[in-house]
Amino acid sequence: MAYLLVFSICLALLLASISLYRYGCIQRQHPIVTFSVLTAWSFSFLIVFTIPLDITSTVYRQCIQNTTNGSNSDAPERICQRPWGMVEEEVFPNLWRIIYWSSQFLTWLIMPLMQSYLKAGDFTIKGKLKSALVDNAIYYGTYLFICGILLIYLALKPIPLDWSKIKAIASSASNTWGLFLLVLLLGYALVEVPRSLWNNSKPGFALQYAYFKLSKLSSEKAEAEENVDDVLESLQSASRAIPLRHELRPALETIFRKVPTELMERASRINREDGSPMAVPSEKALVRLHRQVIKSLQTLQRTEALWSVQVNKVLHLEDVAKNAVSLDHRFKSEFPPHRVGLARALYSPTMDWYWECVVKAPFLKALAVITAFLSFTVVWSELTFFNRVPVLSIFARILIAAKDRYDFVTIELFSMLTLCYLCYCAYSTVFRIRFLNLYYLAAHHQTNEYSLIFSGMLLCRLTPPMCLNFLGMIHMDSHIITDVQLETHYTQIMGHMDVIGIISNGFNIYFPMVMLAFCLATWFSLGSRALNALGFQQFMLNETIAVELVQEGKDLIVREKRKRQRAEDALARRRDNILGQISRDGGSNGTGHSGSIGGSGTSGGNGGGSGGGNMMSKYKSRNLDTVGPNDDLVGHGDRLDYSTNVGGVRGVDDISRSLSQEINERFGVSTGVSVGFKGYGTNFDEEDNRLGGAGRSGAKPKGLFDDV
Repeated sequence: MAYLLVFSICLALLLASISLYRYGCIQRQHPIVTFSVLTAWSFSFLIVFTIPLDITSTVYRQCIQNTTNGSNSDAPERICQRPWGMVEEEVFPNLWRIIYWSSQFLTWLIMPLMQSYLKAGDFTIKGKLKSALVDNAIYYGTYLFICGILLIYLALKPIPLDWSKIKAIASSASNTWGLFLLVLLLGYALVEVPRSLWNNSKPGFALQYAYFKLSKLSSEKAEAEENVDDVLESLQSASRAIPLRHELRPALETIFRKVPTELMERASRINREDGSPMAVPSEKALVRLHRQVIKSLQTLQRTEALWSVQVNKVLHLEDVAKNAVSLDHRFKSEFPPHRVGLARALYSPTMDWYWECVVKAPFLKALAVITAFLSFTVVWSELTFFNRVPVLSIFARILIAAKDRYDFVTIELFSMLTLCYLCYCAYSTVFRIRFLNLYYLAAHHQTNEYSLIFSGMLLCRLTPPMCLNFLGMIHMDSHIITDVQLETHYTQIMGHMDVIGIISNGFNIYFPMVMLAFCLATWFSLGSRALNALGFQQFMLNETIAVELVQEGKDLIVREKRKRQRAEDALARRRDNILGQISRDGGSNGTGHSGSIGGSGTSGGNGGGSGGGNMMSKYKSRNLDTVGPNDDLVGHGDRLDYSTNVGGVRGVDDISRSLSQEINERFGVSTGVSVGFKGYGTNFDEEDNRLGGAGRSGAKPKGLFDDV
């Protein structure tokens, strides 16, 4: 029965789909990007869920082999109980081959090309592919240089080189890269995961840290807005310099289609034209400008999304602090979130109060203690799994005890729980990792395609060595523990926890020491102290700069409250005006037909209802199924729409709102300029039509590569 394998495949696909839906915007991503990232994440999760089945299959085969070779006359099937979900012996090798080669092909060839293609500023398929190949030629040139040194090193040794040896060298090089990345990620996460759970159990500390983070996001947001203003000023200068019938005008129109209408209107209002003649820019200058527009809009979209999420988090923590001293035992929120469907039907203010104010803190503390124990067990096993006699690795001793009793259920559950915790530590760090503000996974559909591809690459490169490391900790890797009689199908296909020969000597000494060093550095916050000393503000208790940033965060949230309150009051007044207009129209229609017979009165009532329906349709915004803002870099302007959708009463609190709402909140209030909402009886549509002809093409490209 292979139902456990089928269940693992379905679970991996489901988890990858949910994660991709949470972080990405599937409606606006290119299908190739969605399929590639989904495949990378699914294969990474599938390796984790399938390794326990491979371990139990190996233990069962070892039992059959020992019974057959022994002097016991009983049938092997009577002594060795067949594990749950046992599959045929040839299934796992074929499965691992498909997963390994597909993931390696994605992470080393396809995804790097897709990344370079997305950030390329060229206007043709040929130009984008050329830029992508040039970028990856530099990237792969470094790897080829290293591989050349390794081949020369091996050629000088009296070892014959064949295809299997070359594949083993490539596997060892990949394992080396993945293992050192694993040391970095686990050394941080094994300490930070329990500590973050413990800190989150203290509402006061969590609120202070949220204020601090909000203040830092405000600075990043202001910097992103200034960068966008500078880039749009350069774009407008290029628009004035290039005539309408110039051959470079279509390329400029492609850049314009990337920019939201609200941003272009704001840039035109603050235009600083000096009237001096300007030279027509070259095609290379437009390519460079196109790349700058892509990058600046990505940064602005990400910072606006993170700002909105952080503001909601601060507001929620403030509500928790207020409700903690309440005697009503009902959770009350200053800005209640808009719940629909099942969430609204199942929501209970009383249950919410007990969870937030009574149960949550002890629950998080209990989780912190459990994860701290697991982290200690992982670190101890990492430090001792190279020791063969006596067996000091805790994970190895547990598995050996279960193997002696052929307790396959314990083996599968223990392996699954341990791997899931290791994956949570490593993947949570990957999903929160941040490199120079270029890669960052933001929830609520706010992650761009570039960061999604980067995360898929990391997971494909990180998961195989992490599972090999786990097999080493439980003493099931024959290259570490030589007395292992039968190895798993995973190590047969994907190799062993080997590293390149130059650094293999002494690896069992410095690998555990580096892991312990990173854990100690994280425990004593050496990284945060170093960054704080270099001028990068970190949340350090009793530091003057941290106290100032916390106070700045409090001031910012006060302004955000006033802004949201004004927005809610405006929506309420608009709704009252609409309902009043409907009632007046209905009353006038009813009065006009009051002298008629009963049938006419009914007709008048219907007429009033029709008039009310027309009045409501007049004030409805155009909903184009917008889920969230997106750069649509592969789409290149096709399907781009940043119209505001405020159909709900609490539209301003919706996290998955469009970039138009974000820009209106930031620019419309802070600068005193009101950006009109489409479809609300303003002159926005007429102004959009009037300005749309200048520097903007009415016809949008179609197809997979819309720039062409």
